[in-house]
Amino acid sequence: MTAVQFGRRTALPGSGAPTDAAESEVFSPATADTGLSWLRRVRSPLGIYTTPVLLVGLWQLLCSTGRIPMTIAASPVQVVQAAIHLWNVGAPSTLGEDLRVSLTRALVGLAVGASAGAVSATIAGLSRFGEQLFNGPVQILNTVPFLALLPVMIMWFGIGEESKVLLIALGAGIPVYINLFAGIRGVDQRLVEMAAVAGAGRWRLISRVLLPGALPGFLVGLRFALAYSVLGLVVAEQINATSGIGFMITQAQTYDRLDEMFLGLAIYAVLGLLADQIVRVLERTLLVWRPAFGASR
Repeated sequence: MTAVQFGRRTALPGSGAPTDAAESEVFSPATADTGLSWLRRVRSPLGIYTTPVLLVGLWQLLCSTGRIPMTIAASPVQVVQAAIHLWNVGAPSTLGEDLRVSLTRALVGLAVGASAGAVSATIAGLSRFGEQLFNGPVQILNTVPFLALLPVMIMWFGIGEESKVLLIALGAGIPVYINLFAGIRGVDQRLVEMAAVAGAGRWRLISRVLLPGALPGFLVGLRFALAYSVLGLVVAEQINATSGIGFMITQAQTYDRLDEMFLGLAIYAVLGLLADQIVRVLERTLLVWRPAFGASR
């Protein structure tokens, strides 16, 4: 039996209806997306980086034309020149050493905070006792600003690395706890009942239903944790630091080096953007099983 073409749809003789294969081929989302791919590339050739690049270009234009005086802001070209200068100064490189110190602080604090937040949120999400144990203190700490905690951290742990890392860890752990706890408690009860009817034990229920179902919430918390770790790094390095990007900004303020101050701010901005991209990659890798809405235009 051969198929007869009606326009762009395929139907079998006498059926009067298109076949499923033809229907999916003609009206598939991939086919519709192909027609818009060229337009998307023209409108945003660099993806989410398009707007930041345009803003940097506008910033340079305003500085070059004198709309923004040199006493108010350094131009992007001056910021790049300052980065090259600091990278070539010292052995090891001054900028390279400050970057290494700041990234080490941020990563260690993030690892400690995210781990503590994930463990406590899992315990609280799976048991009423855990919720009563952890939820109150976390909600209290969630409302306390970084700057209010910094003097306490210094009094308890001194002005060394411990106070800085713990401040970053605190900022990173709270959003992980809040979002993972909400993710566990937000798992559809019908899925839990179906797993129980299928004979899943407690550990299998946790590992195959509850934790995978809470994974989107954990990744949301991780996105906030990465952002807050950078914020905590900014706060920790502004006071009693002898190295790091925050120390570089403080030194630049002391010696009236506007280009180095803006270089430090640019580094913090890039770290925040990279943190968001890391979570996006994790979402695409770990949540392939979850269909999600993607804007078409």
